[in-house]
Amino acid sequence: QVQLVESGGGLVQAGGSLRLSCTASGSIYRINAMGWYRQAPGRQRELVAVITDGGRSNYADSVQGRFTISRDNAKNTVYLQMNSLKPENTAVYYCNADVTVVDGYRRRTVWGQGTLVTVSS
Repeated sequence: QVQLVESGGGLVQAGGSLRLSCTASGSIYRINAMGWYRQAPGRQRELVAVITDGGRSNYADSVQGRFTISRDNAKNTVYLQMNSLKPENTAVYYCNADVTVVDGYRRRTVWGQGTLVTVSS
């Protein structure tokens, strides 16, 4: 079993910054891609950013240039640095990982519990 634990959410004023962290633990053989998604009230969950195990990243157009995703493979951790935050970035942010587990070397998609980011105007 694999768990993802997020931290770093909170309340920030527009124009401010936050850094989210997500650490994976459990019966992990390999972590493939890791990413961040968000879900605002009344809206569907959407991709924010994703990073491969080789370090290649992709971003939603709306956050390109303001958000940076990175990972520390030795710590099984992915980060999301969010700068120039806007009120419309308010959402629950979820960590996601594509994991190969030790048991049978099967691939699993794992989600964190979510962390709330609130940006005030």
